[in-house]
Amino acid sequence: MKGNIRKAVKSDLAFDIFANGLGIIIVMVVLIPLIFVVAASFSDPDLVISGEVLLFPKGFTVDAYVKVFENKDIWRGFRNSCFYTVCGTAFSVILTVLAAYPLSRKNLRGRNLFMMAILFTMYFNGGMIPTYLQVKNLGLYNTIWALMIPAAISTYNLIVAKTFFENSIPGELYESAYLDGCGNIRMLTSIVLPLSKAIMAVLVLYYAVDIWNAYFDALIYIRNDALHPLQIILRNILLLGQTEQMGTNDVGMAEKIKMAEAIKYSAIIVSSLPMLIIYPFVQKYFVKGVMIGAVKG
Repeated sequence: MKGNIRKAVKSDLAFDIFANGLGIIIVMVVLIPLIFVVAASFSDPDLVISGEVLLFPKGFTVDAYVKVFENKDIWRGFRNSCFYTVCGTAFSVILTVLAAYPLSRKNLRGRNLFMMAILFTMYFNGGMIPTYLQVKNLGLYNTIWALMIPAAISTYNLIVAKTFFENSIPGELYESAYLDGCGNIRMLTSIVLPLSKAIMAVLVLYYAVDIWNAYFDALIYIRNDALHPLQIILRNILLLGQTEQMGTNDVGMAEKIKMAEAIKYSAIIVSSLPMLIIYPFVQKYFVKGVMIGAVKG
């Protein structure tokens, strides 16, 4: 008996060492690039270009942040991204809830057929060119709606919301509300949503992060510089910095490259701050929401 206990203890200890070691490696892989970006944002761009900056700032300076806040394109992109994120997240969450709630009701006829059609879109779609043509034919090209309507509902988020409504809200509550004369709309707004703060926080965070970081749709559908989100502005800055590899002797271009290198890392930090600020406020709901179904039979 004691021998079995010792073996179990050794096995648990080996597993703990392996799990902790793997966790440390993963944290380091994620953390080191972040530390480098922070250090580079406070360093002399010449030292960054020469590769002398690793984990600590060298030639400490805040000139890069000054240039970021003086750059009108970055401010314009920041405002656009805030608008797209706030409006797009609200639009997506509303549509997701309106789709997930009826699909979670067992008395909806044909709900399995609807779910099969929705799941089909997770694996197959029309492709980039047909989608582009469809967006253009609908008159959405080069408008803010091109960034909101085509990707308004995420199938994964829809399934998560549907699962939450099915598993977390008792059927007896629906029956009691129906006996009191409550309709579906009143049921959703007065009963379901107040009990669904966890999943609402998860949906808001998922959609907000996706929309804030998205750039490919804007790259394809938006040609007006005034409508570009922040991520497109950052992409242009990064591409400008990469032109250094061409070895140009143009003094003006060299200065632009240096400026781009100076504001590249600081702009990344500034663009990441909104999501970092939002997360602590939804963390307790987020942890609960992502565990949906984890302990369900």
